[in-house]
Amino acid sequence: MSAALDATEAPATEEGVVESVRAARAAGQALAVSGLGGRAASLRPVLAPRGLSTRALTGITLYRPQEMVLSARAGTTLPEIEAALAEHRQMIPAEPPDYAALFGVATPPTLGGLVAANLSGPRRISVGGALRDQVLGVRAVTGHAELIRSGGRVHKNVTGLDLCKLLAGSHGTLAVLTEITLKLTPRPEASLTLALPVADIAAGVAALSAGLGSPYGVSGAALLPEGDAQAGLSGPTALLRLEDFLQFLPRRATALAALLAPYGAAVRIEDDAPLWRSVREARALGAAPEEAVWRLSLRPSAAPAAVAALRAAFPAKLLLDWGRRAGLGGRPRDRGGAWRRDGGRRALGRQLHPVPRPRFAARHGAGAAGGTGGAGRHRRAGEGGAGPGRVVQPGPLAALNPAPLSAR
Repeated sequence: MSAALDATEAPATEEGVVESVRAARAAGQALAVSGLGGRAASLRPVLAPRGLSTRALTGITLYRPQEMVLSARAGTTLPEIEAALAEHRQMIPAEPPDYAALFGVATPPTLGGLVAANLSGPRRISVGGALRDQVLGVRAVTGHAELIRSGGRVHKNVTGLDLCKLLAGSHGTLAVLTEITLKLTPRPEASLTLALPVADIAAGVAALSAGLGSPYGVSGAALLPEGDAQAGLSGPTALLRLEDFLQFLPRRATALAALLAPYGAAVRIEDDAPLWRSVREARALGAAPEEAVWRLSLRPSAAPAAVAALRAAFPAKLLLDWGRRAGLGGRPRDRGGAWRRDGGRRALGRQLHPVPRPRFAARHGAGAAGGTGGAGRHRRAGEGGAGPGRVVQPGPLAALNPAPLSAR
């Protein structure tokens, strides 16, 4: 959370966090909670006289590779955690992103910040769901300056009310996270991506819907409207990632390529880690202080019309990333002869020349195209002073009551 602050405290212990909250409560002052502040530009400014940072709460406190469980303090950075997991070929299933390049900052994300924002990457569609679904337990300090614990340090634990899922995605408004326990998963032995050049956005959506509806276990799906120069891809390109044991991967890739043949000839990319790192970090959108970044949650079939509405309003660069699970058990549904995912897709749009009126028109145009989808700004540019308001931009009420599958 961003804030206009006179002073920011960074206690190195949980007791210090408790004392900071107690002092602010006694003075009747609000606290703006943050980690390293890498996403400060993506939320509404918080008008608080005090700041509380968890950047000094660092270190991995528990790592049991055999049980695939890790606990770390809130200020521990993602690169530090990934380095420890790499030694045992393990990973965080949700593939949390690092948006440092997108927001133009030099600080890496912290575990507390990732969980507070519930940030997940492309692998969310295949293994374990969102980051909040991988949180086994938390330690946190409430606004009453009370240290609480929820969950545990084992995979199977019964704790009653699941505060972990409540705190994940709350952006520090409910409590200050001090320690998080995550469940892990083994890193796949091999990975391969099928890159499919397509004529336009609609063709790409159709191809990816077919791939996601297949039985071949796609672990990442994205559409790059401008391609990727570093990967040698030009023009609109659909990406489908497969992960498995090395001996099984070629057969699955051949079968999936045959399924996608009506949409075009797929190119195999075996060294695909840099490509998916770019997708995960939204590097295609670049970063500039004067530009705006939007995140739109849409059903797949609404994406072509939404992209057309955005491009009609202003020049924009786009990245389409499937970021939600499909249905119960991850199974797609067949409606009207075409496979449709029972979930949404994220479209991040980079506005090159932000002006209020076209942006307002584009938001409403995209909303009309997306039906039950929601639009959220990840970065503001060219706007006047920000007054007090909600910390995060609320979604439409329709998002809480999604349309039935027959209407999709």
